[in-house]
Amino acid sequence: MIRFLIKILITALVVAGVSELGKRSGFIAALLASLPLTSLLAFIWMYLDTKDAVAVAGLSMDIFWLVIPSLLFFPVFSYLLRHEVQFGISLIVSAVLTTGFYFLFFFLLKKSGM
Repeated sequence: MIRFLIKILITALVVAGVSELGKRSGFIAALLASLPLTSLLAFIWMYLDTKDAVAVAGLSMDIFWLVIPSLLFFPVFSYLLRHEVQFGISLIVSAVLTTGFYFLFFFLLKKSGM
C-alpha cells in the first residue's frame, strides 16, 4: 500500500509541477509536458512491480501507436481557443474529435494487418 501511495504522490507532483510551471513559462511547461514522463513513470512502476521487461516493451510499443492519433487534440484545441471558442467547449470538441480519430486509426491499423 505504501508503494501505491508513493506512486500517486510522485505522479501527482509531476502533473502539479507542469501546471505551476505553466503559470511562469508556457514553453518550459510545454517542454516538460511533452516529455513522456507519464510513460516513464508507468514503465518504472510496472517494471518494479512485475520485473517483466517484455511486458514493459509491449506497453512501450502500444503507447507509441496510441500517441499518433492523440496528436490531433493539440492543434484542434489551440485553434478553437485562438478563435475564442469557450474553454470547456474547446476541450470537449477536441476530445470528441480525437476520440473519433482513435477509432479511425484503429480501423486503419486493423485493415493493414497490424
